[in-house]
Amino acid sequence: MTTPKALDVLVVGSVNIDIIVRLARRPRPGETVPGERVSYRPGGKGGNQAGAAARAGARTALVAATGDDPHGDRLRTGLATAGVDTSRCGVVPGPTGTALITVTPDGENAIVVVAGANQLLDAAAVADCPPATCYLAQLEIRPDTVLAVARHAEAAGARFVLNVSPAQTVPGDLLRRSDPVIVNVHEAATLLGVRAGTMAGTDHAAALLTMGARSAVVTLGAAGAAWADATGAGTVPAPRVEPVDTTGAGDAFAGALTAALARGVPLSAAVASANQAGAEATQWHGAVPWQ
Repeated sequence: MTTPKALDVLVVGSVNIDIIVRLARRPRPGETVPGERVSYRPGGKGGNQAGAAARAGARTALVAATGDDPHGDRLRTGLATAGVDTSRCGVVPGPTGTALITVTPDGENAIVVVAGANQLLDAAAVADCPPATCYLAQLEIRPDTVLAVARHAEAAGARFVLNVSPAQTVPGDLLRRSDPVIVNVHEAATLLGVRAGTMAGTDHAAALLTMGARSAVVTLGAAGAAWADATGAGTVPAPRVEPVDTTGAGDAFAGALTAALARGVPLSAAVASANQAGAEATQWHGAVPWQ
């Protein structure tokens, strides 16, 4: 008989304060343009994805580091209100992570991230993680910490989900533990290298399996997402929406996907749930629906 896990989803990742500037168009190099308004919102891939998993009904906890500043207090309070267990969100000296985000009227964004407290989240924080059905990590924290999460999940007989964002190369021993690896088409191209130019985006997921990933999901924007695992491969269309702000849509996708996998649904069905969550996330301003 399988022992029930204390959590459905344990997220290890970044927490940021998002400084969002809305403007008519992005400046060209050396140019100054007027901004229309500025806002301060919760963000960070770890926090965003934990909130999305909790919204999807998963018992969710977050392992993260915030600074000893008012932003850190606000972020921890907001996540707890959103249903995330924040008891393992440590407070470290210095500033909380910060993301500078510009958003244009078409809903597209450009983001610069300053790690702050996130760079102090080390492998020791993972050592006493509670048991969970799925562990989820991204790449806004230290690589050795991400690998520690993967190893912890493997030792616990749990599923490890890796969101390769921001885009970068991934060591083979980390990719081999990923089930699935979640990427967009640009991130997939980083992993696949020159091979990416010879295939359609819908084929990237299957190609990532040949690199060692146990399963893979590649988001395709308005075209939905492609998936591949040992049972086969396919694509799932995305709901049609008029985006207000795409900030955090990928994080909503990853959190909802992991929550669905924790319920034991097949990968294709989990992708369908994640597509819906990602589409919904484009309908509010900022990365998350809470302040």
